[in-house]
Amino acid sequence: MTKRPIIAILDIGKTNKKLFFFDEQYNVVFEKSEEFEETTDEDGDPCEDIDKLTAWVLAAVDFALNHAVFDVKIINFAAYGASFVLIGEDGKPVAPLYNYLKPFPNELKERFYQKYEGETIGRHSAGQHSTIAKQTASPVLGNLNSGMQLYRLKYAKPDIFNKVKYALHLPQYVSYLITKQAFSELTSIGCHTQLWDFEKNDYHNWVKNEKIDCILAPIVPSDKTTEMFFEGRKIKVGVGLHDSSAALIPYLMREDKPFVLISTGTWCISLNPFNHNALTHEDLTKDCLCFMSYEGKSVKASRIFAGNKHSVGLKQITKDSDGLLPTETIAYKKLIEEIVNEQVSSTKLVIEDNENIKTIFVDGGFAKNDKYIQLLKISFPNIKIVAAEAAGWQSAQATALGAALIYKNKP
Repeated sequence: MTKRPIIAILDIGKTNKKLFFFDEQYNVVFEKSEEFEETTDEDGDPCEDIDKLTAWVLAAVDFALNHAVFDVKIINFAAYGASFVLIGEDGKPVAPLYNYLKPFPNELKERFYQKYEGETIGRHSAGQHSTIAKQTASPVLGNLNSGMQLYRLKYAKPDIFNKVKYALHLPQYVSYLITKQAFSELTSIGCHTQLWDFEKNDYHNWVKNEKIDCILAPIVPSDKTTEMFFEGRKIKVGVGLHDSSAALIPYLMREDKPFVLISTGTWCISLNPFNHNALTHEDLTKDCLCFMSYEGKSVKASRIFAGNKHSVGLKQITKDSDGLLPTETIAYKKLIEEIVNEQVSSTKLVIEDNENIKTIFVDGGFAKNDKYIQLLKISFPNIKIVAAEAAGWQSAQATALGAALIYKNKP
């Protein structure tokens, strides 16, 4: 029996880890997902279980390569950002996969910004007006600036830092597990890491001054592949993409008019690839930032922690409910209204006064939430709101499709 050629994509979210197979027309022909519990780091803070994740990745790739029906031609990866896997000389992790929500030590924060200028310590919005924040298009967010995770490690845990050969962002670590080649890639470097100077198009001076760049792998194009052989078959393996940047790719390839994408999940991120205005200090105070497209172009973005708020709120509604359905419905309606109000304010930050934006696409979990979509339509009466599935995608997640489409026009 002749096997069907496919592209295999591992899409790694904070909650769901998914494996997709796309055929030559980029239709989903197979999908499966898994969740597993978090563990804790050495400080007792919750974090991704890197051992479980590594085992899942290797098992998923093995499953794909040995499938009886499908013939894998390309494997690529998408994963959440702001997360480093620190590997040693033997290629294995030397530390936990620290959670980007882990508290950042105030002492180190003050030391950093006093040394590298810009922050007035002690203000209510301390750090939001940092010169570095503006240059790196990264609001001051502690460990959510993944570069600061490495700064913290250098000074708070030097015994671990000194064991690190490479700090790989999560998508590139997943690729490394297969290829054993260490790379950095711009969609991961450019997502509020505070590493990349968008004005100079290079690592920021502080990165070089602290010699953090010495443990960052060489930068390669987002569509680079490594050729490997499996039982005599040639397979191409990608370097991985930051998930929000990957989610933009299907829309950028198909749409010829300006649009905004709201990529929903744990974070709901509004992305406007047609807004190239530099971030202002006011933008930074409102959690605006820039992402990097797979082509290396700046993408203005804003974000809210709406998926997390939804999960927490839903659990609370269920806990507090007396079992009466109307009570649950009223409470849930209020929760969605609060989320949409926040979403509207956030999305308007990237639209600004651009009257050319006529369409907002919604991708991810909230794309299936009828109440969310309905309220968005009311809030943006002059803009067409389109859920991903209504736009013609087979999946409500464009992330995996984007990680496959990046190779569409590449031999």
